[in-house]
Amino acid sequence: MIETISGFPIGIVPLGDIVFSFSEFSVIGFITAVVFTTIVYLTNPEKQLEAQKFKVEDKLEVVTLNELKIRRMMAIVCGIATAGAMLTYDLFDYALFLSLVGIANIGIVSAVKREWVLNAAYQYGLIAIISTLPLFGSAGMVLAKTGTLSLFELSKIQTSLLFEKIIFAAGMAGETGIAPFYAAKAEMFRAPGSPYILMIHLSSLLLIVRTVEILLTI
Repeated sequence: MIETISGFPIGIVPLGDIVFSFSEFSVIGFITAVVFTTIVYLTNPEKQLEAQKFKVEDKLEVVTLNELKIRRMMAIVCGIATAGAMLTYDLFDYALFLSLVGIANIGIVSAVKREWVLNAAYQYGLIAIISTLPLFGSAGMVLAKTGTLSLFELSKIQTSLLFEKIIFAAGMAGETGIAPFYAAKAEMFRAPGSPYILMIHLSSLLLIVRTVEILLTI
């Protein structure tokens, strides 16, 4: 089943409880995350001109060095966590990577010092905190029901995990899947330093595809 979904397995790197597996699917996702993370590291935020109400002149918006460091750091953390999530084959470790991506996404959104952006970051933070319960709760139920969290072992077990899969998918959606919607709600595309929010969309897309692959495998 793993070969049909993830492609041909290349190798396994066991690091205690953390097991990284390299397959055609995971390597492509890992390389994509690393490439975009490198681009984010090398990219400077754009400078924007904003029209002023009842004024003729425009206002130049420049991101300060302190804000630049925070946004870039959070975007890099998001990329590293996404790359790790593409390789791990332990369900609990994958949930940890999802939580780390969610925390980094909150940091990327909240780094913009605009009232409407901070409101969106607060609302997204509440959803992400609530989503940790079904995310880790489903992993705990899988462990209690099967005795393992290894995706290699779960693919061999014939036990029905439909309820646990539904809860895990809901937790993933709240943790990372809805992040682009809050970024769009906050109109971050027109906020200073907006290129860094591309990591939110990339991580959300890769993790949704990865979650579908995991749920189909187990």
